[in-house]
Amino acid sequence: MIKSFLKTLVSNKKSLIGLIILGVFILVAIFAPFIAPYPPRADRIVTIIPVGDPSRSEEQLSEEYPSANEDLLTIRATTVTEYQKHIQYFPLRAKPSPQHILGTDQAGHDLFSQLVWGTRVSLFVGLVTGLFVTLVALALSLVSGYLGGIVDDVISFFTNVMLVIPGLPLMIVIAAYVTMRGVLPIIIILCISEWPYPTRLLRSQVLTLKSRDFVRVSNALGERTSFIVFREILPNMISIAMAEFFAMSMIAMMGEATLEFIGLGNVSVVSWGTILFWAQTNGALLSGAWWWFLPPGLAIALVGTSFVLINFAIDEISNPRLRKR
Repeated sequence: MIKSFLKTLVSNKKSLIGLIILGVFILVAIFAPFIAPYPPRADRIVTIIPVGDPSRSEEQLSEEYPSANEDLLTIRATTVTEYQKHIQYFPLRAKPSPQHILGTDQAGHDLFSQLVWGTRVSLFVGLVTGLFVTLVALALSLVSGYLGGIVDDVISFFTNVMLVIPGLPLMIVIAAYVTMRGVLPIIIILCISEWPYPTRLLRSQVLTLKSRDFVRVSNALGERTSFIVFREILPNMISIAMAEFFAMSMIAMMGEATLEFIGLGNVSVVSWGTILFWAQTNGALLSGAWWWFLPPGLAIALVGTSFVLINFAIDEISNPRLRKR
């Protein structure tokens, strides 16, 4: 089943394009130290210039060090005992140039470097939150849908209560009372607000599979509950669970960017959301500094597009009518 699933992902042209786009962003996140020309918070270049007379000839050095067996180049380096520090600050709010591809912000930070380094945080928050929410929703839906009874009533009650509360206001209220240090609080806030939606959808799928003939046969044969859940029901939910994973990952990335944009996140962490926050705070939208706010917005849109394109293949897997003969 896994082999067929991967084959469908690659054979579907739309899904393949989505995988390529997502793969490029993942590579950028992994190799950020090698792609970014500067550290994310760098606002200057410090150059150490040696001061002395290292240009003396080898004959002079040989006379001064007659018994030295080391290389003359090493001796030449040891004669330089004084250094001068040269500091070159980056320009503030500079336009794109060969030195700064996307210009600089109000503090002189290179925006291209921040965009590259921010890929790590934004992708990490999106994928980790999507994975955690999907696993929690999958576990709750399997327990609730298959066991039924009072367990189903309790889980359904809390799910319905959370569904009534709007997601964005809930995130804002929680973020307003939680001290933001790092990205972990944002992940927790997003998980708290997003788990009911996939839980309700996956529960309905479990109820459908529970009434199928192959599950009834397993029950009649006296198979263990764990065997029925993990060998009969769960494999038939992989495609819809993957679709929920990509959907929740996209919602998490948008949620993180939203919290950062309105100033409720940790603005000391470099992410696509914090770049948009500082752009909005310093009037980049009003001044027309497109190189400040357009690249992170475009990056979020491209990642979201990749998730949508990958879902075309997942729909083909879960819906037999869409499969090619």
